[in-house]
Amino acid sequence: MRAISPRSIRGEFRGQLGGFALDASFSVPATGITGLFGPSGCGKSTVLRCLAGLQRLPGSFCEVDGEVWQDTQLFRRPFERPIGYVFQEASLFPHFSVRANLEYGAPRGSRSAPGAIAFDEVMELLGLERLLARSPQNLSGGERQRVAIGRALLSQPKLLLMDEPLSALDRLTKDEILPFLERLHDRLALPVIYVSHDMTEIERLADHLILMQAGRVLAAGPLHDLQSDPALPLAVARDAAVNFDATVESHDPTYGLLTLRIDGGQLLVPAPPLAIGERRRVRIAAGDVSLARQAPQGTSILNALAARIVAKSPIGRSEILVVLGLGPQGEGARLLARVTRRSWDHLQLAEGLDIFAQVKGVALAPERGASSDQGYAAAKTAG
Repeated sequence: MRAISPRSIRGEFRGQLGGFALDASFSVPATGITGLFGPSGCGKSTVLRCLAGLQRLPGSFCEVDGEVWQDTQLFRRPFERPIGYVFQEASLFPHFSVRANLEYGAPRGSRSAPGAIAFDEVMELLGLERLLARSPQNLSGGERQRVAIGRALLSQPKLLLMDEPLSALDRLTKDEILPFLERLHDRLALPVIYVSHDMTEIERLADHLILMQAGRVLAAGPLHDLQSDPALPLAVARDAAVNFDATVESHDPTYGLLTLRIDGGQLLVPAPPLAIGERRRVRIAAGDVSLARQAPQGTSILNALAARIVAKSPIGRSEILVVLGLGPQGEGARLLARVTRRSWDHLQLAEGLDIFAQVKGVALAPERGASSDQGYAAAKTAG
């Protein structure tokens, strides 16, 4: 029906569901974690059900990694699609042990099949070894959800679908599970579509993003690109921020500062030593960035990055959202700043102008596999 390159996930789902109209089209890589984000009731779970074959909308299209699952002539039923599905509730069999729940539905002979996700690997990744003999009734909410994720993985899926898997859990339990999800992301070459209305989860886990609103896909692409697009609601939100994948370059033991390399510059962040070359995700909020026409001097702010103003967008009557390209030519990663109209006029700022972005605060994601009470550990660099 359509010529689609391999290693992609393509969906075109259109139809009327009672009083709700869905018109969602997207194409994302069949690698890493893709966040499916939007407000409650926008159609995120419906899209996931369409991918799983649980919802059939005639005339729609679905292709995963070069394999067509639905078009005008074909519709693969749910059991014919190699998917793992993790729901909000774990829904474990109460009369089975944890081991029996994990093994339920695993294809016969899958443990020895080439490229199969091994039972022992799943146990180690999700920390399930000591739970195998227990009954689901004797598990915490976080433990039950980890078992549900393990069961989905052991079905040997080609695509893992996760429908707000942390929404029924309290904050402490969410923080318990997030490191396990990060380990899955790092260790398994399995594409994941992750539904959430919590941007904190998306920022910590996702590589790519599908942004939805009122049954439609507003945009789909790399997380950082959508966060820094002034035409999209993420960038103009009061808590707008961008995420970067940074590489550790050095550590200063005298002052306890990490030097992190990002596309277009370096960041100094108060943090314990990390291995040189290790990659970590950082978050910079638009409200933590100020602008200067000259290189700042005599300031406690550690990070002043050369940048170029690549776009601006008004926010109400008093503020302006500024999109910055890092680096002397502005060709690096995008950064956001919120400034007052008065500052914009007083500094005579304009698109195309070379300036310095003063970063007052950087949030460093926890080490993969380590828990954190706050998701990102804020590392304020002012003062």
